[in-house]
Amino acid sequence: MESDNEQRLHKLEADVAHLEHQYDQLNKIVIQQEKQIGRLQAVVERVDSTMRDQEMNQARDNNTKPPHYGNSAL
Repeated sequence: MESDNEQRLHKLEADVAHLEHQYDQLNKIVIQQEKQIGRLQAVVERVDSTMRDQEMNQARDNNTKPPHYGNSAL
């Protein structure tokens, strides 16, 4: 028959093993999320760049020169 201390030791060992398993699972999730965040940041940067280019093009298109601009006959 196990003593009270041996039972407590076995319980502590089981608890530590369970915590180690949870730690490993959480670590894998954190690594996956870090990779996903990196991919999302790259996508956001591309979208931001595209939006800036479109805004610049739209501003350029909306900023038409008056008909007499550049006319050397004046």
